[in-house]
Amino acid sequence: MELRELGKTGMRTPPLVFGGNVFGWTADEKTSHALLDAFVDAGFTTIDTADVYSTWVPGHVGGESESVIGRWLAARGKRDDVLIATKLGKPMGAGNSGLSAGYIPRAVEASLRRLKTDHIDLLQSHDFDPATPLEETLGAFARLIEEGKVRWIGASNHTAAQLAAALDVSKRNSLPRYRTVQPLYNLYDRDVFEGELARLCEREDLGVISFYALASGFLTGKYRCEADLAASARARSNAKYLNPRGTRILAAQDGVAARYGVTPAQVALAWVITQPGVTAPIASATSLAQLAELIAATSLVLDADALATLDRASAEASPEPAA
Repeated sequence: MELRELGKTGMRTPPLVFGGNVFGWTADEKTSHALLDAFVDAGFTTIDTADVYSTWVPGHVGGESESVIGRWLAARGKRDDVLIATKLGKPMGAGNSGLSAGYIPRAVEASLRRLKTDHIDLLQSHDFDPATPLEETLGAFARLIEEGKVRWIGASNHTAAQLAAALDVSKRNSLPRYRTVQPLYNLYDRDVFEGELARLCEREDLGVISFYALASGFLTGKYRCEADLAASARARSNAKYLNPRGTRILAAQDGVAARYGVTPAQVALAWVITQPGVTAPIASATSLAQLAELIAATSLVLDADALATLDRASAEASPEPAA
């Protein structure tokens, strides 16, 4: 199993992170535990979740994913075999949100209880909090690290400017610094990461664990026309991808997939894994068959022609017709 350095944390991860947003939502607890068993048995170690998963489900209050993971950890006794990454800061009801020094310790204690562990390997700010000074946020993280409740910190959904400001505050005040970044990144959604943010991550030796590697399922090839979007509310969120560029990307994936004898999803995931600066993409599965497909993608090596084909198809501007 290939292991990649996760920034300057000293932690190493295989090139695939399990996205725990499905736990307790589209994957029930029994299925979730089976998926975690298969993931770890295959040699993978890093599990990403968040306290806010899954508040969007009627009747849920948040913490459902962490609780499913926690019960799995308690039942299996494999805490030392995995890296647990979670996030905080998004609204959890009753004014519980943000990155203030008053809220962060309470949110972390709640996550620790749900995860049934005494420490979080990677705690990530789920969003930038413009209402709280960075010195306050990073100072709160410093105390948690000193107490042994958090090993390392990272940032999710931060722009290059926001991240650079946080790194500057850490340096000037001798406070812990973000060691990882979690940006949106896939064959369709490239502009969030590529460019200024990618260059900053390279300069600062930051680990990059990108999310939505399959563009919410669009890059699996399941959604190719309006009729395909009628299946569910989650499917309908892919409507923004149904345009000439999205169709072009799917066609390129299909061609590469046929050449390698793999699925479009495996091509999409392998493309992200190959990209400079990416440590490991996050992807979710709700069945053992889906998980096996994702795991197989980590050993798919795309050649230069395949990468060029995918890059041309996913360019923002339509490629020029051949002369």
